[in-house]
Amino acid sequence: MNIADDLQQRWWNLEASLVERFGKKPDLETILFLIGIQETGFIKEKITKEQKQDLMHVAVCSLLAPSGYYELEGKDSDGWPHFKQLKPMPEMNMMEQENFLKDHILLYFQNSGE
Repeated sequence: MNIADDLQQRWWNLEASLVERFGKKPDLETILFLIGIQETGFIKEKITKEQKQDLMHVAVCSLLAPSGYYELEGKDSDGWPHFKQLKPMPEMNMMEQENFLKDHILLYFQNSGE
């Protein structure tokens, strides 16, 4: 079994647990959105497209912080976290980027006990 196969299997396991929890299979963007909500506590009935993008950005920064790519600088007066980029992202093609994010998402859920 190679590393990509292991990543795919772990991803399928995560998707299965999210289907069990939410009743349908979320895509990568939806998972980032959910992590953003988890990290900010931002819950509203109506969320604008810009707020959704902001939540996904918070998710990406939160996911990559343990690997040293981002650092939490603090929160603004509305409670939104702000991050500082510490190092550039490695050059990757689209598939590598997706797998990189998936790996960090899996670590996030593993560390949060999900």
